[in-house]
Amino acid sequence: MTETQLMQNRIARLESLLVIGRSLASSADLRTALTAAIIEAARLLGADSGSVCLINPTTGFLEIEATVGLPMGADQTRLRLGEGMTGWVARSGRSVRTGDVAAEPRYVALRHGVRSEVAVPLITGEEIVGVLNLDADRVNAFDDADEEFLRDVAAWMTPVIRRAWVYESARHRARLLESLVRIGQLINSTLSRDEALATVTREARSLIGAKMCSLLLLDEGRDWLELQAHHGAGEAYVGKPRMAVEESLLGIVVRRRKPMQVENVQESGRYENVRIAREEGLVSLLSVPLVYRDRAIGTLNVYTGSPHVFSDEEVRALLAYAELSALALEKARLYERIVVVEEELRQSERLSALGLLAAEIAHEIRNPLTVMKMLHHALRPETARMDDWGNDFRIMGEKMDQLNHIVDRVLDFARSTEPKLAATDVNQLLDDLHILTRHKLKAQGVSLVRRFDTRVPRVLADATQLEQAFLNLTLNAVEAMPGGGTLRISSRALPIGTQGGAPTHVAVRFCDTGVGMSAEQLARAFKTILNTTKARGTGLGLAIVGRVIDLHRGVIRVHSHPGRGTVFTLVLPVGP
Repeated sequence: MTETQLMQNRIARLESLLVIGRSLASSADLRTALTAAIIEAARLLGADSGSVCLINPTTGFLEIEATVGLPMGADQTRLRLGEGMTGWVARSGRSVRTGDVAAEPRYVALRHGVRSEVAVPLITGEEIVGVLNLDADRVNAFDDADEEFLRDVAAWMTPVIRRAWVYESARHRARLLESLVRIGQLINSTLSRDEALATVTREARSLIGAKMCSLLLLDEGRDWLELQAHHGAGEAYVGKPRMAVEESLLGIVVRRRKPMQVENVQESGRYENVRIAREEGLVSLLSVPLVYRDRAIGTLNVYTGSPHVFSDEEVRALLAYAELSALALEKARLYERIVVVEEELRQSERLSALGLLAAEIAHEIRNPLTVMKMLHHALRPETARMDDWGNDFRIMGEKMDQLNHIVDRVLDFARSTEPKLAATDVNQLLDDLHILTRHKLKAQGVSLVRRFDTRVPRVLADATQLEQAFLNLTLNAVEAMPGGGTLRISSRALPIGTQGGAPTHVAVRFCDTGVGMSAEQLARAFKTILNTTKARGTGLGLAIVGRVIDLHRGVIRVHSHPGRGTVFTLVLPVGP
């Protein structure tokens, strides 16, 4: 070849490199850019086929990213490092060229008719990321200059591949973070435990793109892992027996509180349910612990339907998701407990009301009973004969004394409910009240607006009785708003009188937008229980409130307009 021809070839290759560089720089899609580059390289060198193979960082296999001239389906081929000429280049980082593949034992055929091949590594920094191959149907198709040109093309490709991987990694990370935020909001808005379990497994499967997800929790003795929820599982998996923590693979996750992955559970000697895995098509497993307050409570498990090595990002994402899930499950458990406590409080309110009712009945009975005893003594003959009439008269007197004794015992019991005074944070009681009543408020469509004065001092009060009074006012307000509305609860310090310039009283206000109260209802609001004007209920609530505030030397003010709502203001002294 003459010097002029050499110069022309060099110019042609430089022009081709310029075309390849432009195609790599202009395309946003990696596969499109690599395909355009390999087509141009194959055209210049007279190759009949070619490919760009990249090392999958997750699986470690060489996978074909771009091709030219290869048959359909060849791009699904995966090679291990060291397998074939391409795998050898990927493992060694050195170029290889053969003039006759028939004499090359390392050659793996992807197309019939190939005689020559040249392969160069794609290297960025010190990391081998893939291999660039060209094939020809003639013997000795490539020379040293062709191999050098292909190395130049590879040098153009590697920064583009690196940028694409960095971008894809960032995009994948952003997608995981977005999913975590969305899923966190979703599972933390769930109050029912069963609903929380279903949401956790459904969204975890979506987060990882898995075939199936399951959630197992420890039993009370912490000896067994029991299936509590799943998404995508078949009957065989759902029906499998519980697993012993000390003997099972997932038990290791609980004991160590560390994630674990198995590349293929169908071939693992440690996995207990290989038959079920094969039956349901479960392959790779990632299991992470559910931890709450440094204590494992179970495992969250995702399965893929094909071999998969979970990336560090996927493991970290599922760990973060499991932490959110453990919080959501604990929150749902506590909420269910709060519902039980709320019902217990209502029962306590009923018992307290019955005690107050009994006291009022005893008080009402005392008056006519006293009159009866006076008349009995007045009518007693001085010289009563011991006949039948005289005996009956004596028995009547004894029974009235017995009734009077019973009344004394009831009144003594009622007096035992005197408040046990202690320094009490009113704002904290009101804050706890929201936890107890939020379910009922939400169910009734009542929005709660709270405004607490941080300067409110502690009052000398019985916290249990005050809480009961606050609860009764809240429930009455909800009952007054059957179609929903707004309840505003506020507190503020009142400078009534002087006491060194410090507040002497605390005012607590309950303001609703309900049906309001009539003049007659206002007049009888805190009167005896036995004279209630309520169409429904027992009328105990406000009577209890009145009794509690009276025992605390406080004052109740009520303002109401029918159809416009009611305002209750409780004024409590701070005390010494």
